[in-house]
Amino acid sequence: MTTQQLDQVAVEAFGDRMVGIMNDACTALMLSIGHQTGMFDPLATSGPVTSTELAGRIGLDERYVREWLKALTTARVLEHQPEGERYLLPPEHAAWLTTSAGPNNLARSMLFIAMMAEVEQDIIGCFRNGGGLSYDHFPRFHVLMSEDSAAVFDAALVDVTVPLVPGLPERLHAGIDVADVGCGRGHAINVLAQAYPASRLVGYDLSDEAIRAGRAEASALALSNARFDVLDVATLDEPESFDLVTAFDAIHDQAHPAQVLGAVARALRSDGVFLMVDIKASSNVADNLELQWAPFLYTVSTMHCMTVSLGLDGDGLGTAWGHQLATSMLRDAGFSQVEVREIEDDPFNSYYICRK
Repeated sequence: MTTQQLDQVAVEAFGDRMVGIMNDACTALMLSIGHQTGMFDPLATSGPVTSTELAGRIGLDERYVREWLKALTTARVLEHQPEGERYLLPPEHAAWLTTSAGPNNLARSMLFIAMMAEVEQDIIGCFRNGGGLSYDHFPRFHVLMSEDSAAVFDAALVDVTVPLVPGLPERLHAGIDVADVGCGRGHAINVLAQAYPASRLVGYDLSDEAIRAGRAEASALALSNARFDVLDVATLDEPESFDLVTAFDAIHDQAHPAQVLGAVARALRSDGVFLMVDIKASSNVADNLELQWAPFLYTVSTMHCMTVSLGLDGDGLGTAWGHQLATSMLRDAGFSQVEVREIEDDPFNSYYICRK
């Protein structure tokens, strides 16, 4: 195609978009650093500050703080007052960047960008040779997931999520048997165990490190009704042992998700409930074109969720497996009733209430 045949307006517009992508990627790394070093909270409460004042307040090196402030000023995250060289975090921006934002703290989500960048060369190897990566390639994964999901659990698990299932709060208060499959560092189990001391809860995960963290938190909270076991949940063999089974963003990255869903169905008692929380998306890419965070989902899938499944010789289901495939797989696993719900505090996930 000759230069004359190209739509020059479209060419220039796409070039501008590429520059924007490059700048936004760099901004994501700066936001990740700001969250990890604790700079956003004091910026939100201090009013205009100099780099020296901010660095001194939280014990950081001033030269690095100064450059970071300039990066986020040019990214239009911070505002700059040239007289006095002061920087300000507008309250409208702080609403998305500080710990007080709870589940809405998107600065915390930027840590996943940095984590994925760490395995870029390994993923390129998978493109060329097939296969996948192990969880050992992601030493920060369980910590990041725990921090990210804990904000949702603390804000909504007991007061919003559990009441999605009619009668479930009352049953938990009376005392039932609960399992969480793919529990990670176990914060959900510990939140439920603390709220419902009459119930008996167990968390299963393949990661030794994650299970140790769950046990440590349970011990610190003096919870006698929560335990954690290392287990490949595809091999779960506890027929009719639980009244409630939960899975929080865990099914899509299992090596063999259909086996896990089948094991969950068998583990439930006749009046039991499976509460599956998983990514809100369509199974069809055409339907996801207007989904605001779809590029993020497919990138996370390529560089984590899909590859860790393939690394275990698994099915490589992918992060955006979508509600159509999820519903179909749940029915194939033995769930005759599948209801899909949403909650306001968690725009990324759908909530599947499943009964046999």
